[in-house]
Amino acid sequence: MEIERMVAARRSVLAGLALLAAMMAAPIARAQDMQAGPVTGLPVPRYVSLKTDRVNLREGPSKEHRTRWVYQRAGLPVEIVAEFETWRRVRDADGSEGWVLHSLLSGRRTALVAPWSKAKGETLSLLREAGEGSAVVARLEPGVIANVASCAGSWCRVSIGGTEGYLRQDRLWGVYPNEKVD
Repeated sequence: MEIERMVAARRSVLAGLALLAAMMAAPIARAQDMQAGPVTGLPVPRYVSLKTDRVNLREGPSKEHRTRWVYQRAGLPVEIVAEFETWRRVRDADGSEGWVLHSLLSGRRTALVAPWSKAKGETLSLLREAGEGSAVVARLEPGVIANVASCAGSWCRVSIGGTEGYLRQDRLWGVYPNEKVD
């Protein structure tokens, strides 16, 4: 019994040290100075999306760490800000951060439509072509998840529920300013 407690305590200390090492090894960077992740070699930070409708956000990079939040929205975009073994430290649109098992994340690019907008009844226009004078194909409420097909310049081609169109890139959380997405 005593040995089991000592082993559990040692694991806790090691997990804490691993978390500290991961945070020091992969500092949170701005999009313009992305670094390669120490585990995947992919850019950090980068946007991904949640693969399933139930994803635990944990305080640290192991299942022994307390669950801080449970996401219940597949396709929700999150930003990977650090990597450690099979765990990714993510940040959501509200700024909350924690660790998620990598297998619960997808490389599929999605974005939230103006999640910062709190005005009641506000809608944003999804346009037929990239340009302010283009015809409106749909009105979108803030917080809607859009699938990102491509971004070039200051416009992104997105689809929402089978409807395709263009939104200005600065109205989306899930793509970096002036990021080119193919």
